[in-house]
Amino acid sequence: MKLAKRVEQVTPSLTLAIDAKAKALKADGVDICSFSAGEPDFATPAHIVEAAKQALDAGKTRYGAAAGEPKLREAIAQKLQNDNGLCYGAENVIVTNGGKHSLFNLMLAIIDAGDEVIIPAPYWVSYPEMVKLAGGTPVIVPTDEKSQFKITPAQLQQAITPKTKLFIINSPSNPTGMVYTSAELAALAEVVVSNDLLVVSDEIYEKLVYDGTQHVSIGTCSPEIYERTLVSSGFAKAYSMTGWRVGWLAGPVEIIRAATRIQGHSTSNVCTFAQWGAIAALESSQACVETMRVAFAERRQAMFDRINAIPGLSCAKPDGAFYLFPSIAKTGMTSLEFCDALLEEQQVALIPGIAFGADDCIRLSYATDMDTINRGMERLDKFVRSRSGSTEAPRL
Repeated sequence: MKLAKRVEQVTPSLTLAIDAKAKALKADGVDICSFSAGEPDFATPAHIVEAAKQALDAGKTRYGAAAGEPKLREAIAQKLQNDNGLCYGAENVIVTNGGKHSLFNLMLAIIDAGDEVIIPAPYWVSYPEMVKLAGGTPVIVPTDEKSQFKITPAQLQQAITPKTKLFIINSPSNPTGMVYTSAELAALAEVVVSNDLLVVSDEIYEKLVYDGTQHVSIGTCSPEIYERTLVSSGFAKAYSMTGWRVGWLAGPVEIIRAATRIQGHSTSNVCTFAQWGAIAALESSQACVETMRVAFAERRQAMFDRINAIPGLSCAKPDGAFYLFPSIAKTGMTSLEFCDALLEEQQVALIPGIAFGADDCIRLSYATDMDTINRGMERLDKFVRSRSGSTEAPRL
């Protein structure tokens, strides 16, 4: 059987594959310390669950509007006005089956064959594959630790061609955890505007920032960039609602209508009663988000200190999300070799940086408990020292 050519050019998700392997080993009784999944270890807050239960009891189990429950679209628009300074109405919002689906809808709505999409690396694994599935060409722009893994205006300008249609920015970033400042975003916005591009800002981690870092949406930098900005986000990370699959895309009405048309012929509406849980998430107290953020901040510091105490590893301190992205360049191993050997020898699951376009790094998620972090870091330290022959005591 011959499959469609579009399938042949799409790379399977390494993050999902490694997480599945780790879970399978754990199910077989192996003591796995997994730092692979980008999933909070907290239960969904009780008031959100209760709202979904009440929706079920009230019969909210029927087909709904393709663009989402009107009350949820209004709540998202209100949140974007209040939290982000973006003047959107409900008509500027589509509710999607998770944040990932919002980006997929966008690619199908605006990308034609041959269109180029600029993606800074390290990047979230699905960005290039979505562009390919829409018939476009991903243009990868490498960044490094010296620039805090952030694309510069000069790099962006150099990557633009007559075929460029879209620029993707992710702040806070998966996998690096880095956050763009207001000044950095304003400088990038000038390039986007002067070249008449569109930009999509993936802000799924916006609530998870640390050390006084402020999240800023690029669409607030000027009226001109606002008109060219799409915002992708959802409820998975901040509210620990990964399995609920509720996200959104906000932006110009014409694009939102096009995405709605596509969604109407693909998934129809998002799970109806899940949307009522999402409404409760936005309209109730945000104390649950702060509780998780504080816990993540503590775990971030613990993991950061332990990694930088291991000879041969170095790691920039992230400003947001729940990932660290240390360099393994001094080990002489590729990221896949490193992660395969670590899982085999020490039963620690990480994601190789090659999945994010950076083969000299690895990604660790600290969205797990402190005991797992402590045990896992001891194993990681032992693994690296065994490879380097180092007998130096840990620098704690």
